[in-house]
Amino acid sequence: MYDIVPAFEFDEEVDLKKHKAWFLDATHSVPPWTPMFGWFWINFCRHGMQYGAEKLSIPTVKGWDWRFKNGGGYLALYVVEDEEEIKERGAKFREGIRPFIEDYDGLWGGFVSEILEHYDRLKQVDVDKADNVELLAHFEDVINVCRRMWEIHMYMMYGVYTAFIMFENVCKELLGIDDTNPQFHSLLRGFDNKVFQVDKRLWEFSKRATELGLADLFLSTEAKDVVSKLEETDAGKTWLKEFREFLDEDGWRMQRMSEINMPYWVEDPTPAIANVKQFLVKGGDFDLDAQRGKLAEERKQAEKEVLARIPEDQQEWFQTLMGLAQRAGSFSEEHNHYLDLYTHALIRRCLLGIGRRLTETNTVEDPEDTFFLMPDEIRRVMIAPEFHDLRPLVKERQAEWQKWGEGENPPMIGTIDMMEAVGGLVQSNDPIALKVVVGAMPVERPELKADLYGICGSAGVAEGPARVILSEEQLGEVQEGDILVAITTSPSWTPVFPLLKGVIVDRGASLSHAAIVGREYGIPVVMNVFVGTQKIETGQRIKIDGTQGLVYILDE
Repeated sequence: MYDIVPAFEFDEEVDLKKHKAWFLDATHSVPPWTPMFGWFWINFCRHGMQYGAEKLSIPTVKGWDWRFKNGGGYLALYVVEDEEEIKERGAKFREGIRPFIEDYDGLWGGFVSEILEHYDRLKQVDVDKADNVELLAHFEDVINVCRRMWEIHMYMMYGVYTAFIMFENVCKELLGIDDTNPQFHSLLRGFDNKVFQVDKRLWEFSKRATELGLADLFLSTEAKDVVSKLEETDAGKTWLKEFREFLDEDGWRMQRMSEINMPYWVEDPTPAIANVKQFLVKGGDFDLDAQRGKLAEERKQAEKEVLARIPEDQQEWFQTLMGLAQRAGSFSEEHNHYLDLYTHALIRRCLLGIGRRLTETNTVEDPEDTFFLMPDEIRRVMIAPEFHDLRPLVKERQAEWQKWGEGENPPMIGTIDMMEAVGGLVQSNDPIALKVVVGAMPVERPELKADLYGICGSAGVAEGPARVILSEEQLGEVQEGDILVAITTSPSWTPVFPLLKGVIVDRGASLSHAAIVGREYGIPVVMNVFVGTQKIETGQRIKIDGTQGLVYILDE
């Protein structure tokens, strides 16, 4: 016991006495995490959640506890039940939320500047030239930066997303609509963010390829071979020079948001090249620019309509909450770029540097073997690795990890049924659980004769061929007109959204990636169908009703 992610492995006998229900974070831990990444996530996401909830004094919850089981992250909430304590925390929260209301841009911009300074310091270390002592010190610095990243992450997330829930509650009370209502969606759409800006830069590089006469080279070459082909011509070298300058700023980005076992763009630009190719195939303008203008006009009209229905004495507070809730979508995407994706790229960079050093002394066989170690094991061997052999331990853990991938973690472990457990989530009013990780549970309505039932992420109806994508490596298979079927999505998937008619995800909630991006592109999204990737096959013709959360399989 406690061999992997020490002190945080799930212990049914102990942990179910403390909490009646533990929910799988399927948004982030499917497929299963490698042990080292699980250590980073379980330790510091947990810490960040408790830090953020306490710094803001969230009235009904004190953050989450986390456990690791078979590569999955399981969470339980620290719910505040004492009414007097809730009242006291509520008074503190009203003060704690003030900086978000008074100067959101200054608050978030300050944190972005801070974390980028930490990243610049980490990137100054040459992990191949540093001596062993320096490399170990760098590893400790990476750990501390990860801890700080999660503090910023969850302080901001609890602030913005709690305001989102407060706004939804006011909309329920005064307007009779919630976050599945198309009018509610209209109030939130039409905002730019850093992830969309990166996507636009990729589109611009597709246009630049055409300007330099390189379009045919891109289209006739597999993405993994494009760079070597470009190196053969002066025009190609010009394009690569400009592209690498872009990557140096915005290419510290993992392909899978919540893992370290896939390359980041600076390390291997193939995923970004594949996105450029997709923009070349599609042609035309950057769709989101025109779409954003249209959505902004619809948003202004929706604001006018709902404000006319709000009592005059409540309009100022309504507008204040709405303004902060409208930041939720852009923050959700931007925090992925500046926080998760960037930090995890630098964790990978550090661990590969350590791994290359350890392979020199046969302490491990491959640099990526470090993903199957624990920090204390690296601390134990790093300064004098030639005296240690971790290969048997790594092989044992790799075999265990392979087994995790062959099975499935249950969506909940508990002593109560799912509906009672979800009721506890609703009582907690925790915005991250309700709007990102777990979400609302679908309700089956047999009279509608749907094949799958989910919840609304983005309204609308679409029909087309299914494209089941189970990993980021398959994104190049997406064709224009497809309906994407996935377990979940992340910023790496955003560039394929212009090609899609709709999206179905097994897991998600109203502030998860698929919902936010689907709303901005104006395509229907159905979430929390749980078994979409199991029931639907690529090529089947399907119809989705995002408004009602329904999926129909038209081809058997």
